[in-house]
Amino acid sequence: MATATQLDVDAEAGVWWLDLGSVNSYLVADGDDLVLVDAGTPRSAAAITEGIHEAGHEVADVSRVLVTHFDLDHVGALSKLGIDAPVYVGRADAEVLAGQTDPDWRSRKGLLQRAIKPFVSAPGLPIRPVEDGDEIGSFTAYHTPGHSPGHVAYVAAGDEGSEVASRDSPSVAFLGDLVRESGGRLEPSPWALSYDTDEVVRSIRRLADSAPDFEIAAMGHGTPIMRNGGERLRELASRV
Repeated sequence: MATATQLDVDAEAGVWWLDLGSVNSYLVADGDDLVLVDAGTPRSAAAITEGIHEAGHEVADVSRVLVTHFDLDHVGALSKLGIDAPVYVGRADAEVLAGQTDPDWRSRKGLLQRAIKPFVSAPGLPIRPVEDGDEIGSFTAYHTPGHSPGHVAYVAAGDEGSEVASRDSPSVAFLGDLVRESGGRLEPSPWALSYDTDEVVRSIRRLADSAPDFEIAAMGHGTPIMRNGGERLRELASRV
């Protein structure tokens, strides 16, 4: 069972946290579009559907999916939700999701991904590779490799017409597994779950330097940070 919790500071943005237990998905009202961010495990479809209903929407309302990276617990339910929408994912991970390549066997994380890949069904949806700096609706994509080669963070842009952000500054960043929340603060993706922890650190520092400020830090694991998310990311960058 999922719980849909609205995260907006001013209740206007339309950002919902879908707590799937061991991993998070998110739902965003981006102007006229409804966006699903990440898609849980293969067993998460019913919980995601319930969370979408709790947020006052239907699965058919989802007009695009933003995937932070290829992992069983972030793409597992894509083929089971009945969504008819394009899936955006960083290029290197998009090739794996589409079945064009396999994860790199030369790393412990790649070997793990190869082992679980048979449990991930191809979504049967348009897969759109994402490059660093791409704009998707009100979001800008930031290539943040380390946890996986194609890992991407999505930061909402402060466009005047956006329901995600105020006109003054962006309000939400979807950080995937670049970081996780622990004890109320951000921590980098751990060694055992990453391709390259040095690259994780570099990605954290680059994102902290280049992304505009944001209020909500929404990560794949842990409790989303609802205030001063950009500041918390910069604090992490200063100590890693």
